Amino acid sequence: MFVHHVFFWLKEGLNPDEILQFEAGVKSLPKIEHVKMGEIGKPAPTNRPVIERSYSYSLLLIFESQQEHDAYQPHPTHQKFIETCSQFWNKVLIYDSVTTG
Repeated sequence: MFVHHVFFWLKEGLNPDEILQFEAGVKSLPKIEHVKMGEIGKPAPTNRPVIERSYSYSLLLIFESQQEHDAYQPHPTHQKFIETCSQFWNKVLIYDSVTTG
């Protein structure tokens, strides 16, 4: 499996409509046919020194293979999300990994 985990830090001062637009956009991504499974989340209310909670939203996508991930990247829905929603974040971090047996 290929795991694609994206963390978004939204800009301060977004209005409720802008947040809804971001949420609608990010929720469209797990529906892309190349995605085996996807989840959108917010930081959990856990509190230990090793936990990173400064992000606003996370997107976890799982693909059968890197080839499926690579086909997802230029997909029109993904490209539309970037085009219409990138104005709402000031930082994005992506962690890609492959399963190990």
